[in-house]
Formats: sequence, structure tokens, C-alpha cells
Amino acid sequence: MSCRRWLLADQLGPHFLDDSDQQVLLIEARELFRRRPMHRQKAHLILSALRHRAAELGDRALLLRTGTFREAFDRLAEPVEVCHPHSRAAMRFARSVPGLAVLPARGFITSPADFAAWAEQQRGPLRLDDFYRHALRRHDVLSAPAGDVSTRRPPRATDATRPVPPPPPVVEDDIDAQVRHDLDRWAADGVRFVGRDGPRRFPATHAEAEARLAHFLRHRLPEYDRYAEVMSAHDPLLAHSGLSSSFHLGLLDPRPAVRAAERAWRDGPAPRAAVELFIRGLLGWREFLWQLYWYVEPRLRGAGWPAATEPLPQWFAELDADAVEARCLADVLATVRDTAFTHHVPRLLVLGNYALQRGWRPAELVDWFQRSFVDGTDWVMNATVLGMSHHAEVSAVETRPYAVDGTYIDEISDYCAGCRYSPERALGDLACPYTGGFEMFLHRNRGRLVDDPRLAAELIRRDEPEHRDAVLAQEEKRGSTAP
Repeated sequence: MSCRRWLLADQLGPHFLDDSDQQVLLIEARELFRRRPMHRQKAHLILSALRHRAAELGDRALLLRTGTFREAFDRLAEPVEVCHPHSRAAMRFARSVPGLAVLPARGFITSPADFAAWAEQQRGPLRLDDFYRHALRRHDVLSAPAGDVSTRRPPRATDATRPVPPPPPVVEDDIDAQVRHDLDRWAADGVRFVGRDGPRRFPATHAEAEARLAHFLRHRLPEYDRYAEVMSAHDPLLAHSGLSSSFHLGLLDPRPAVRAAERAWRDGPAPRAAVELFIRGLLGWREFLWQLYWYVEPRLRGAGWPAATEPLPQWFAELDADAVEARCLADVLATVRDTAFTHHVPRLLVLGNYALQRGWRPAELVDWFQRSFVDGTDWVMNATVLGMSHHAEVSAVETRPYAVDGTYIDEISDYCAGCRYSPERALGDLACPYTGGFEMFLHRNRGRLVDDPRLAAELIRRDEPEHRDAVLAQEEKRGSTAP
């Protein structure tokens, strides 16, 4: 008879169990929600997913509601096992529980041994592109010749766009109603949340996630390559799948999802360019970040950028979009406040970019992303925020700072047309805070930019002394006030 398996809140899909009779342990640890303010909709999704899984399993599931995980295990009198946890904190706890067996990881395609063998053969930095090519060969994905490589021009968000049908809505049920009631009660008892409550927007069950994936593959994937790198105030999701939380909760297994996307190219309407971009996210970025989290110990490169010492301002930490006049930042912050989600471009080029320019502490930004997004996880946010946005992670991994000015945001979005600021201006009342902030970032960090050809060239172009001094004075006066 199999041992009872503890399913963590990010291990809720069927691929985390071995058979249809396996007994399961699920734990709601209230301390996880009390420890630091979490977005209300993220808390709802986690609890809803746990309780829906318990309802699906019926008598096979033991759902314990306790203050801490330790209290739950103090009440157990039977052997328990768990699949490899997805955070170092959870792994430390699992190893501290007497008799708790830790099984190999699930929910990922590349094995740790395979990644380590690949990494040890690399000379110099570990690069995503090199790993992705290795993973394609290793798992025989997209191996046929590319006969339909797309030459379609990615649109500006201001262009007329082909309508992309929205994903099928999530229908809340009695479990969601009880979750909302419990969160209201917790809030009244002093548990603090950020963001606004709202209808559950993301899947809490394997069936809901499968329906979203099928809809995406059929209706949205064919346009994914055209809209993956643009932003729009009129459609925050565009052609993105919005499935990251489903993969991170373990509701979806990436292996069949990759094969389904590949079939959408071979047998369906999706061009290879769109399919490869989606597969690169799953087989490339997701696997790369997960493996790096365990292969390389993340830590800050000294203090990060020399000026990255400022705390997150309250208006940003509390998602106060109404305090912001810059249209792109106000819209993205409001989207996070109202939905606990944006796709990767606003995260990097609006949120992370602004924080980098203003010198906000990287560790605080990582914590904010983890708490404020439904898909915020330790292993993803450490690499993408510290490594990509802030270029502050110490490892063998090659990354670059995602620093751009307002003119670039104008190129890839429809935000600037309705904004009081002018993206071309770095000085004056109409100066774009991203353009002025970009120049301030260049001048403050000139000594570290010699190895980045793009930013070094930008520094030379903008290095007229009188202009430089005026920009620095203006932006330092702005400080961390809402732009």
C-alpha cells in the first residue's frame, strides 16, 4: 500500500500522484498568509485550488487547517512522503520533519542530473539559448525543418489588431464563496492583504486549466508571436495564455503542453514562430529558471547596482495606481491591483525598469513580485527580478539590465498617446519619468556599463555635461514620489 502523499499548494495536478487509490495530505497553513501581505486574489486562488483538490479526491484526502505546517505534522501518526518541494524554505522544512520522505521533483521536463551534465560542459556563462537548443535536441521537440518561419511584422499596440477571443471565464462555485468568506474573516482578524478582491480569474482545478490551455492553443496561439512583445491599455492579456499560475500550481504538466503546442503547428493553424515562442517559455525559460534555482545559490552581487539602496515607496508597495500620472505605470499598477497579473513585458519594462532606474532595493522588489502576482514564486522571481530586471544576481548566468527609456515604451505600446508626459523629453514639466530616469541610471552607473554595448552607446549619446547635470538634478528631486 502506497504511503500518504503530502501535496503542496504548487503540486495539485494529477501528475503528482502515482495511482487512483493513493491517500493524500493537504495542509492550509494560515501562517503563510499572515507572515507578509499577499495579494487578496492570490490568496483566494491558492485556497480555492487546495480546497477544490480536496473535494476532487474525496475520502482519499485529509485536509488539515492549522496555523503552521509543523502543527499539522504534530497531529499525524502515519508515514508521509512528498515530491521535491519548489522552494528552499519548503525543502528545509521537509527535511526537518522526522520520517518525511522526499521524492524526486515532478512537474518539470529536464532532470537535475541532465541539467548538471549540460551545465558542467559549458564554458563561461550559462545561457538560455544554449540550454534551449540542448533541451530541444534532448527531448526531440520541433525537430522537423522549419518550413513556415514567420516573417510577420510584430504590430505596435496602436495598430489595428485582429480580434483574439478572450479565454473562457472561470465560474466560481460554493468553494470559492467559502474561501471569500474565510478571507474576509481573516482580514477582520488582522491578516493584511494587498490589492483588491475580485472574481477568481485563473484556474483552480486541472479541468479548468486544461480548458484554458485548449482554448489558447486553438484560438490565441496562432497570433502569439505577433503580440508577445507589445503592451496595450485596451487589452492587458493580448494573445498571451495567462496560464503561468496554472503551471506554477501544478495544475498543468508542461510535457504534454509542449507536445500539444507542437501538434498545433504540425496539424493546426499555428505558425511555427508562434509555437516556438510558447515552447521556448515552457521548455526553455521555465525549465532554465527552475534548474538554476537549485543549481546556483542566488545572492546579490555586492549591493547590486551602486544606487540600488532605496526602499520601495509606499504608493508602489500598496499598488496605489491612482497616485500615478504616467499612463503606462498607472495602468500596469492598476492591472496588478485589480487582477494580480500582467504578462512579462509590463513586468520587465514598466515595473522592473522603473524600479531599476530609481535604485530600489532588489530584494524588496523580489518580495513584492512574489506577493503581488498570482504566479509569484521564489524560484521564478529570484532569477527574473534579480537576474534580469536588476542584473544583480551572482552566478555564472549571463544577464543584462532591462533599462529602456520612454521612446522604447512608445514603440511597443499604446500608452504614450494618452499620457501627459512626452517620451522624447528628459527635461522639463513634460519630461517622461522613464526617459529622465533612464538617463539618471546611465550616469549613476557609467562605470558598470562598459561591457554592455547598447547602454554604453546610449551613455555616450546622452553625455553632454550641462544636459546630464540638469537631468540628474531633476530626477533626484523627483526621488521616489509617484510620477
